Amino acid sequence: MELAHSLLLNEEAYNQLGEVQRAEFIFDWLRYLEKLLLATSRSDVREKQKTLVEQLLSLLNSSPGPPTRKLLAKNLGILYSIGDTFSVYETIDKCNDLIRSKDDSPSYLPTKLAAVVCLGSLYKKLGRILVNTFTDTVGNILKAMKSAESQGRYEIMLSLQNILNGLGAAAIPCHRDVYKAAKSCLTDRSMAVRCAAAKCLLELQKEAIFMWSTDLDSVATLCFKSFEGSNYDVRISVSKLLGTVLAKAIISKHPGAAASRQSMRRVSLEEVLELLGTGFLRGSSGFLRASGDMLKGTSSVSRDVRVGVTQAYVVFVSTLGGTWLEKNFAAFLSHILSLVSQSHPKATQTQTDAVCGRRCVSFILRATIGGLLGEKAQIAAAKDICQAIWKLKKVMDAVMSDSNVETRLGSTDVTASQHMLVCALQELGNLTYSLGTTAAPLLQDSSSGILDSVISVIVHPSISVRLAAAWCLHCIAVALPSYLTPLLDRCLERLTVLKSSPEAVTGFSFAVAALLGAVKHCPLGIPHGKGKIIMTLAEDLLCSAAQNSRLSAQRTQAGWLLIAALMTLGPAVVSHHLARVLLLWKCVFPLSPKDLETEKSRGDSFTWQVTLEGRAGALCAVKSFVSHCGDLLTGEVIQRLLPPLPCAVDLLTQLSSVLKAYGSPLKTPSLVYRQRLYDLLILLPPETYEGNLCAILKELAADLTASDIQVAASAFLLPPLCHRDDLVILSPLLQETDHRFIEEQLLLGNGIACGSLEYDPYAIYEKDVLGDSVPKPLPPVLSVISSAVKLFGVVCAHVGEAQRLLILEQLLDSIKHTKGARQQVVQLHVVSSLSSFLKYLAGSKGNLGPEEMRRLAVALVMGALESPNPLLRCAAAEAWARLAQVVDDGAFTAALAQVSFDKLKSARDVVTRTGYSLALGSLHRYLGGISSSQHLNSCVGILYTLSQDSTSPDVQTWALHSLSLIIDSAGPLYHMHVEPTLSLIIMLLLNVPPTHAEVQQSLGRCLNALITTLGPELQGNSTSISTLRTSCLLGCAVMQDNPDCLVQAQAISCLQQLHMFAPRHVNLSSLVSCLCVNLCSPYLLLRRAVLACLRQLVQREAAEVSEHAVMLAKDSREELTLDANIREVGLEGALLTLLDKETDQKLCNDIKETLNHMLTSMAVDKLSFWLKLCKDVLAASADFTTVTCVDTMQEEEGDKGDDASVLTTRNDDKSYPFTNPRWATRVFAAECVCRIINQCENAHSAHFDIALAQEMKKRDSRNDFLVLHLADLIRMAFMAATDHSDQLRLSGLETLLVVIRRFAAIPEPEFPGHVILEQYQANVGAALRPAFASETPPDVTAKACQVCSAWIASGVVSDLNDLRRVHQLLVSSLTKIQAGKEALSHLYNESASTMEILAVLKAWAEVYIIAVERHKSHRQPLKTTTCSEESVRNGSYSSDGLLDLVHTDLGTLSRLWLAALQDFALLTLPSEFASQLPVEGGAFYTAETSENAKLHYYNSWALILHATALWLTSTGFVVADPDEGVSHLSRPVTPTSMCQGSSSGATVKSPEDVCTDRFHLILGISVEFLCSLRSDATMESITACLHALQALLDVPWPRSKIGSDQDLGIELLNVLHRVILTRESPSIQLASLEVVRQIICAAQEHVKEKRRSAEVDDGAAEKETLPEFGEGKDTGGLVPGKSLVFATLELCVCILVRQLPELNPKLTGSPGVKATKPQVLSEDGSRLVSAALVILSELPAVCSPEGSISILPTILYLTIGVLRETAVKLPGGQLSSTVAASLQALKGILSSPMARAEKSHTAWTDLLRSALTTVLDCWDPVDGTHQELDEISLLTAITVFILSTSPEVTTIPCLQKRCIEKFKATLEIKDPVVQIKTYQLLLSIFQYPNPAVSYPYIYSLVSSIVEKLQEIDQRKPEDTTELQVFQEGIKVLEALVAIAEEQHRSQLVACLLPILISFLLDDNTLGSATSIMKSLHDFALQHLMQIGPQYSSVFKNVMASSPALKARLEAAIKGNQESVKVKIPTSKHTKNPGKNASIQLKTNFL
Repeated sequence: MELAHSLLLNEEAYNQLGEVQRAEFIFDWLRYLEKLLLATSRSDVREKQKTLVEQLLSLLNSSPGPPTRKLLAKNLGILYSIGDTFSVYETIDKCNDLIRSKDDSPSYLPTKLAAVVCLGSLYKKLGRILVNTFTDTVGNILKAMKSAESQGRYEIMLSLQNILNGLGAAAIPCHRDVYKAAKSCLTDRSMAVRCAAAKCLLELQKEAIFMWSTDLDSVATLCFKSFEGSNYDVRISVSKLLGTVLAKAIISKHPGAAASRQSMRRVSLEEVLELLGTGFLRGSSGFLRASGDMLKGTSSVSRDVRVGVTQAYVVFVSTLGGTWLEKNFAAFLSHILSLVSQSHPKATQTQTDAVCGRRCVSFILRATIGGLLGEKAQIAAAKDICQAIWKLKKVMDAVMSDSNVETRLGSTDVTASQHMLVCALQELGNLTYSLGTTAAPLLQDSSSGILDSVISVIVHPSISVRLAAAWCLHCIAVALPSYLTPLLDRCLERLTVLKSSPEAVTGFSFAVAALLGAVKHCPLGIPHGKGKIIMTLAEDLLCSAAQNSRLSAQRTQAGWLLIAALMTLGPAVVSHHLARVLLLWKCVFPLSPKDLETEKSRGDSFTWQVTLEGRAGALCAVKSFVSHCGDLLTGEVIQRLLPPLPCAVDLLTQLSSVLKAYGSPLKTPSLVYRQRLYDLLILLPPETYEGNLCAILKELAADLTASDIQVAASAFLLPPLCHRDDLVILSPLLQETDHRFIEEQLLLGNGIACGSLEYDPYAIYEKDVLGDSVPKPLPPVLSVISSAVKLFGVVCAHVGEAQRLLILEQLLDSIKHTKGARQQVVQLHVVSSLSSFLKYLAGSKGNLGPEEMRRLAVALVMGALESPNPLLRCAAAEAWARLAQVVDDGAFTAALAQVSFDKLKSARDVVTRTGYSLALGSLHRYLGGISSSQHLNSCVGILYTLSQDSTSPDVQTWALHSLSLIIDSAGPLYHMHVEPTLSLIIMLLLNVPPTHAEVQQSLGRCLNALITTLGPELQGNSTSISTLRTSCLLGCAVMQDNPDCLVQAQAISCLQQLHMFAPRHVNLSSLVSCLCVNLCSPYLLLRRAVLACLRQLVQREAAEVSEHAVMLAKDSREELTLDANIREVGLEGALLTLLDKETDQKLCNDIKETLNHMLTSMAVDKLSFWLKLCKDVLAASADFTTVTCVDTMQEEEGDKGDDASVLTTRNDDKSYPFTNPRWATRVFAAECVCRIINQCENAHSAHFDIALAQEMKKRDSRNDFLVLHLADLIRMAFMAATDHSDQLRLSGLETLLVVIRRFAAIPEPEFPGHVILEQYQANVGAALRPAFASETPPDVTAKACQVCSAWIASGVVSDLNDLRRVHQLLVSSLTKIQAGKEALSHLYNESASTMEILAVLKAWAEVYIIAVERHKSHRQPLKTTTCSEESVRNGSYSSDGLLDLVHTDLGTLSRLWLAALQDFALLTLPSEFASQLPVEGGAFYTAETSENAKLHYYNSWALILHATALWLTSTGFVVADPDEGVSHLSRPVTPTSMCQGSSSGATVKSPEDVCTDRFHLILGISVEFLCSLRSDATMESITACLHALQALLDVPWPRSKIGSDQDLGIELLNVLHRVILTRESPSIQLASLEVVRQIICAAQEHVKEKRRSAEVDDGAAEKETLPEFGEGKDTGGLVPGKSLVFATLELCVCILVRQLPELNPKLTGSPGVKATKPQVLSEDGSRLVSAALVILSELPAVCSPEGSISILPTILYLTIGVLRETAVKLPGGQLSSTVAASLQALKGILSSPMARAEKSHTAWTDLLRSALTTVLDCWDPVDGTHQELDEISLLTAITVFILSTSPEVTTIPCLQKRCIEKFKATLEIKDPVVQIKTYQLLLSIFQYPNPAVSYPYIYSLVSSIVEKLQEIDQRKPEDTTELQVFQEGIKVLEALVAIAEEQHRSQLVACLLPILISFLLDDNTLGSATSIMKSLHDFALQHLMQIGPQYSSVFKNVMASSPALKARLEAAIKGNQESVKVKIPTSKHTKNPGKNASIQLKTNFL
């Protein structure tokens, strides 16, 4: 293929190729040429132009395929537009000649078509240059069209479109001719030609004024004609044409010249609407010809015309735009509604017509109001709709007040208005639903009275209006949950009052049912008590039904409807009413068959109607129960449900005889009864009705083959039974489109109504599949069949085999015995049932039965495979494969495949070939590669042949689809076929005519499957792979150029696959440009493909995709639909705009995902851009808020509050990218802001450091940091938090919370001591205030409480007065909740008030915890002066101040906290204790809503627990007056009253008991939580829980409880051990260790106390017999599980071994010390190890002497182990924190009293000696390698041993000798730091009071110290550390002098003095000496002056004996004197200068 990449065609290479490759080669060359021409310079092009033109024209004759001719023409156009144009006329002539040619052979056709396409392209590119030739060309083309076939007509139309486009106004002379030609094509047989003609006319109307003036009527009539028998594509193109032309007629301003030439008039809106209305109502029959009606029978307008016109309405309004619609809305609305009014009886002649007409009207309203208007305009529209409803209501009232009942009910006016009302109500509902809580101002506006208007029509005589009104209420309740309860109350009240009006009974029962259905959409729910009211009312209605025959049917229906709707509230509510429901259910059916017989003989037609209604209702209620309350279906309940079932089935079998007896009135009730029973049986497990299976099966068979069913509704029966992927090859109507809502009616066929609510009122409470649209149940005639089919599958699988055989035979016969249309219907039903049966069997792994069964099944399916109905063939193919799957026998499968082969080889008709080819594909899909390769080969062979059958596009489509299934399922087996298949696909793609889009879609699926099969291999570089890859890319390119949108969608998904497997080979920029262009395609599936692809691309390369999109928008020469938008706001902004307009859920999710991926990878780099996007979207809410306030109040502009003016700063310039985004989009934008902040967290630290950010911004202005946008973040959060939409308020508060948490600690560089958030406190306060208003929903208030506490806790505001604003909000909510669960709002479920109460308590808890922490940190004396600034900022006043603020409410709070904790404790009890719980619930929850409440308790208990623990410790467990607990709550809530009802019981308790109860409450909750941590337990909860335990154990009283109860302590330790094992977080482990330490302290205190009291009691005399306290008693044994110490050891070992695995002897493999390199632990690790060591060192004190002996080895091993493992040399001789901790622990252990205790003394001494040996051994090289341990650490350890143990441990000679050696060796080390530390340690040993210990060291080491110091003359100290060495040495010698006995002292001083004097400098050298030497000189002089007077005699002797020393000393002293003089002339020493040096010295020391 590389050879194709040149400017000129490489003819050599071309000629060597075969036929297929040539086509590929040419296409590839043309693709390359297009890019090359644009990139090549003009001169180069002109040079080669002649050759190129020749080559291109020669290609015209080589019969190019459609894609090739399109490219060829494009290249010719580009070539002439870049190069010279003088030869263009020859080219045009040549093309014209080719078109004129008389050759009509098929082989010549491609050349003619190519010539036509070339002409179009040349004129489009060159336009006016060719103006003088165009009349001939157009004439020639139009002439050619007369004889052209469909492809020719198609291409000619498109070519004319291009010519018109290129020439613009210059083409006027030909306009009429083109118009005439296009008119005829617009009603062409071929749908593709119609589409092309519509495009041509759309181009024509831009310049042809007559189309939208004089010929407007005929254009409209023509379009209506075109809609007849059209397909979806035609409807889209023609409606676009019609809508655009009509819109143009309205807006056009006619130029003066034209006006004078043709007397033209402006067309008014009324006329245009009238025109469209004519089409809608009369169709294409025009105004005069009514003959169409007579021919068609009843329905005057074919549905496709009506649907087409509906779409044209939408296009018309969309073209005029949203602002136009706002202005003209009232006129538009009244026109649209009039389409279904009685003034056009034909439109609503039959119910079917009426339902379809209403659908269309609803669609127009939804698409225009919902799609074009912003929220403000939507609110205005809703008011208009409301006015319309009032008007219609008045008409109805006038009629209803007519006293004559006869005229009243028969009146036409009532029926006249009904359809208009239904449409208006449904749109009002949808509108409110989409507005969500932003619709609040609409409902609060009393002038429009929306609720009143809806409720007033609930009693309308027409049932469909009543249902529509009920549904409208449902929508209002879902949108505004606060209206749910009031509406429910209002309807229930009306229902009770108007019980005697049949309309009111049904109307209000519908309303209540609809509102109950809304509850599941409202998380806050309704009060629990409503269930009881509704149940009572329903019972009442059912019982009173028989009293009044006029109301019987209505009351029966209403009663059961209410019960059925009640079931949707779920088990929590229903469980209370279950018994009553079951009783009613039992009573509604006769008890025995005998009763049923008597029933039959009695009643009349009416009673039977009521009875059937009641029983059907009961069945429906039970079905609702089974489907919504699965948890209640226990065995017992099922047993109570069963008894009436056999009777219900009996009645079913007898219905036909009842029907015969009473005639047609019972027809519908009996159908409904059947359907309800079937529906219930489908849900119940088949075992429950085993006895009746055969009877049911017979009934089903009779239903399926009944003789009176005329309609074959395959479109609703079969799709669920076909495979989803196969539906693609059927009518595009089955695919999802934006017009699905109206297109459905075409799918069902003309005689059938589409679904509508009046067919089944019970659907009103079910959750609808499609979100906000009305439920659309089908008519009972159809739905009963669909239920029967489902049930047949189940029942047939459960009856015996003989029975099964009989039924199948019976069904097969019934097909044979019918004829014509009837036969098709029966066959449809039978095959559906069989499919359903096979599907069920396959799912339940059942068995089909004997051989005979297989034969019957095969016969049935084969019949269907040859049916003319494509859907049936599709379902049959699925059944064919399921059959093979169920039988699961290789031979049988092979036989099925063989049947298919034979049929395909012999058959010639399309039907058989399509059916069996799909059957082959299905077989493969279910059974893999049908397990043998020869099958695969023959399948592929046959399908190859079929797919090339160009005579029948259908056969090609099905065969290729089947091939794609085979490729998919064969997987690797298919590799051998890949190449031939790929070349087949490419060949077909290059040759299939564009009019057969369905074939190309199948080709796309094949290509997709092939790419998946090749997978990652596509990355390879071998020639074969790269050829395959090139072919794949080529195939994608062909499909991308295809005019059909669905083929383009296939291309995009193929490229997406390629990009996944071989990303380097996909050209990203062209792919992205293709995606951007199609982002707003009118085809839903194409938009979905685009977004699925984008979503994948941005996961890998978001930045590139975004750049390509912007580049494309800037460069685009063609008009890009979105270009302006992408230019301004980038791809991200375009996606946000799309998200705002899009209604399809799947698409919206994809857009959100895509934006999230882009944000994740790019937000940090393009911070300003992203924040601006979010801000622009959110800013809309600011506009909206201000406007609605003003709208509703009708005040003048000036009168707005401050907050509003803050928001409307930007009202003057409207040029911003997003116009009125919906609330959902704004919520998404707010979520994006939070995500951006999170992204910045992981990026540069400057994002959260303003000083650094400003500095970096100065350095490079491109730098951008989040902290610089803080004002914007706050503003966005504020706008969102104060919006009308509750969801947005929640998002806004969440954003505010994130901002506070992230930015609270950032200091403000300009004002030290302040933080940057401080300046925004007014905004924060203003954002929070509205959330505490009384009408705010609890979830918003709860969120706001969280923000309040975060704000107070953040410490941003230090001034108490400023804090008070926010604090006040919390105080107000505290006041509100004090009344407990009773006083809160009754709008929502009780659990909602639980949520609010707990949120408030949690917020207070957080504030209290922070206040206490701050107070603590300020009480500690300030360690350093540096934090004084900090303390000024927080001010000691603020730390206590915050505590004072809380203090005022602590009494109340503590009581409420304890109550909440008690509730929590009760709720977490296991279910077996349920019976012991209080009947009326807890303090804050009611018993009925406990399940829902649990969740809220889980969210808040932890902080409340911590706060309560802090409060209890602050009071030190002193109990307040117990009566105080009673005052505010409904019952006392001290934890003691758990099981006591009366308050008297509580007050009897002693304070000690109350304390104990509280202590156990807190401990119990903590242990329960910690011992079984759920995976979803948050870190916050665990930490809070541990902190609570710490706080508890801070106080003596709880410690004494733990100390005295050993089991409790052990349990706690085990729990903490589990926490440490399961949670990796260091902070949690540290907190756990702190609690462990406190438990050990408690135990120590307890042991001490017991020892003390024992000593006091027993007196000193009997010391010997004292009992042993502490663990280990007399034996020293510790029992695991019973021992506190053992548990602690386990826990500490766990921590230590996890940080230092080398401590575990099992790991190191030897019990001894293993040489490993010491390591430095992380900071967290060090902290954990240190904490564990502290605990270890405390343990001996908890044991008895014997016990201490048994644990000592372990403790010593661990402590020394840590020392050994972490003794790393650190710079400056510091000890690492773990070494310091281990030395501290050693010291603690060695100085333990147990070492001295008589009983343990000897054992301890031995163990400690061993330990010392271990330490000494650490030095010795192991295995010859020397370790890099830190000598200082080990020496310090030895010193600790020497100083802390009793002398007998360290004085035994062998140990002493080794220790001394260690010191000696260390003294020899050259490192000054080591020497300094050694001297310091020796000093402490020398000063040890016991001579036995210190003397040996002095004897051994002094001499070497003195030697070292005498080296000073040779080794001058060079830096401070060396200086320090000498100073420390001198200190040691001085200490020795002090210790030495008198007789030796003189010798020591004699040693010391010369050394000191040798440090002195004389005058000359003093000036030039280094600062180090000077310091040494001063040091020496000072010490000499101290020693002289102390030991004067020795001093004098030495001086006398050495004159040199004396002279040196005197010189130094003199020098000193002088320097002192210079420094302090007034010093008192200088006044009386001494006689000699010695006196001078003395005075110096006095």
